[in-house]
Amino acid sequence: MIPAILLQIVFVPVAFSLFIFLFRFQLGKKAGWVAASGLVYTTALLIIALIKVYNGSPIYEEYPIVINPDIRMALLGDGLSIAIALICNILCLALSIYSIKYVDHRIELIYAGIDQRGEISYYTRFFYLFLLFPMGFMGVSFAADLIVLYFFMETLTIVLYFLMAYFGYYERVRVATMCLIWGIFSAILFLAGVLIIYSQIGSFQIDQIHHMSGNPMAFWVIAIILVGMFAKLAIIPLHVWMPWVHAEHPTCIAGLLAVYANIAAYIIVRVLVLPLWDDFQWFGPPIMVLSAITMVYGSLLTLGQTDMKRIPACSTISQSAYSMLGIGALTAASIEGGLFFFLSHVMAKTVFFSTCGIVVYTTHIRNIDHLSGLGSKMPITALLFLCGGMMLSGIPPFSTFPAEVIMFTGIFARADTFGIVIGLIGLMAILLTVSYAFYFAMRIFFGQLPEALANNDHIKDPPLTMTVPLIAIVLLSAALGLYPSLIMTLFEPVISSVIVNM
Repeated sequence: MIPAILLQIVFVPVAFSLFIFLFRFQLGKKAGWVAASGLVYTTALLIIALIKVYNGSPIYEEYPIVINPDIRMALLGDGLSIAIALICNILCLALSIYSIKYVDHRIELIYAGIDQRGEISYYTRFFYLFLLFPMGFMGVSFAADLIVLYFFMETLTIVLYFLMAYFGYYERVRVATMCLIWGIFSAILFLAGVLIIYSQIGSFQIDQIHHMSGNPMAFWVIAIILVGMFAKLAIIPLHVWMPWVHAEHPTCIAGLLAVYANIAAYIIVRVLVLPLWDDFQWFGPPIMVLSAITMVYGSLLTLGQTDMKRIPACSTISQSAYSMLGIGALTAASIEGGLFFFLSHVMAKTVFFSTCGIVVYTTHIRNIDHLSGLGSKMPITALLFLCGGMMLSGIPPFSTFPAEVIMFTGIFARADTFGIVIGLIGLMAILLTVSYAFYFAMRIFFGQLPEALANNDHIKDPPLTMTVPLIAIVLLSAALGLYPSLIMTLFEPVISSVIVNM
């Protein structure tokens, strides 16, 4: 086994980020490929770690830290964390390649008239900031210490602020500030819960949280952290930030913002559900109710949009709630299906949102009322948009289909009237997803092509660096849809064994 493999996976992107920063003017437009090469290396490390975990050997690494003897730089690679980390890292790799041309385009629009040195400065800035995303995602996935987990959560929020402020759309600084405030609000509540845990058990280690089971303070820990994570997931009524932030950030990080929000589901399972199973039972029904309401509301809100970027932005509100519906049902299958759906959703949202970005990148039009018939000039983009819609809708062969089957099997396995009613509402929300995915596909890519667009020779499928990464994600989703055991074999030893033994 490669030494310090988890530590490398977390911090190699930082090394590449520093390299790009130090040699930014020498690298110039090659910075994107340097960033991608770093993520190729960490993806290879993740595959090696995955093989070890598949063979039944979780990876645990601990390193000395001088800040406080109670805080340990501890990393855990088990079936749950390794699956989350691998998919997130692959998305980061795909979007780093997608960004190579896209960022050039954004700089031309935002900073028109700057000299070549200034252009290179902004271009490289994007990539050395971008690489802090995979560092944050890997850190959250592998952290075995609550303070370390908090550090990586806050890092993601700060990086997102700067990327939005520098490369976002119309109100980028104001919306970036809004995102920062909500992100800090979420993280502060998480930290408050962590400090209560420490006051009760004298440890920040996640594997020690179970000692708090049955403690009256466990209720408040769960409640406080849940509110913080619900803000990150945009669960009603804490959803108001999502349409603004998701619509105004640079499209090339849309998939990463989906991960940024939805990784809260993983944190809830890791920090609250598994170690505090008995104490968490009271929260199951309220979570299911709020999730069902959010699923329906988010879908209806999406159907009412005409802005290309707000369509997937509003759909994220609905889609994020699916994972929480499964987690709230509190059966092994529903939790596993909910987390599988989280991974499937972030792949789908990366394709769906990035394809919307391609349309805006090519046409410079966000209002779909001015778009029609683009499929005749952009066939690959149209196909990717349809695939993204199918991935969101849970249509075979994509991985959202088995994820939903597993999740709803677990929900209906509760065998109570409440679970059946909420499960049926959830199934109805899927029909709404199908409706808006195909409705917008028909509006944008089929029908009569407007004369202004027909005569525009610049409207065509974008460079391969923007389409090939999305095709790779589509194929990955299809592979996991055809072979869901690849994910479930990783999840089951961590989730099912713990829950069955409770």
